[in-house]
Amino acid sequence: MHYPEPIAQLMESYMKLPGIGEKTAARLAFYTVNMQEEDVTRFAKSLISVKRDLQNCSICGNMTQNDPCDICEDKNRDQSVILVVEHTKDVISMEKMQDFKGLYHVLHGVLSPIEGTGPEDINIPILIKRLQKDEVKEVILATNATAEGEATAMYLSRLIKPSGIKVTRLAHGLSIGSDIEYADEVTLLKAVEGRREM
Repeated sequence: MHYPEPIAQLMESYMKLPGIGEKTAARLAFYTVNMQEEDVTRFAKSLISVKRDLQNCSICGNMTQNDPCDICEDKNRDQSVILVVEHTKDVISMEKMQDFKGLYHVLHGVLSPIEGTGPEDINIPILIKRLQKDEVKEVILATNATAEGEATAMYLSRLIKPSGIKVTRLAHGLSIGSDIEYADEVTLLKAVEGRREM
């Protein structure tokens, strides 16, 4: 089907988003056409704002409007613990828990030899500089339980341990409410390895 050029361009833009195919892009484009002009303008300004007004914190790498970010600036947080995550969205997930009171470090990816991503391609050098400060006592590795996430955690562990800083890993295993019979072998293995005394 031949769409009018403005609709076709809008659909093309929507299809650049993950998980958006042609049908969904068409539905979103026609929904946008029917929106109030002020809502479309606000939407467009929001898109431009996230590109212009956000930056990575020079200390932890978290996405922020101010540098350093609010978390790094908060002196009430435990300066002796750094939780290492892959992406900014992981920081947001941890903060929703409202229980972790330490600091963060965002890697912006993981090691992946297949994709040509090495230690210098993600935010590892800045982490190592941070760890040279005396107050850091523990690094919690919170990369995902993927092959790349595990490889990144192992690499960081080997890099950090010689400095005498405690290195821990988030527990992985069965989620609350899940059945053992539906869990895959890796999940079950992690659950057994991460068992604790009751």
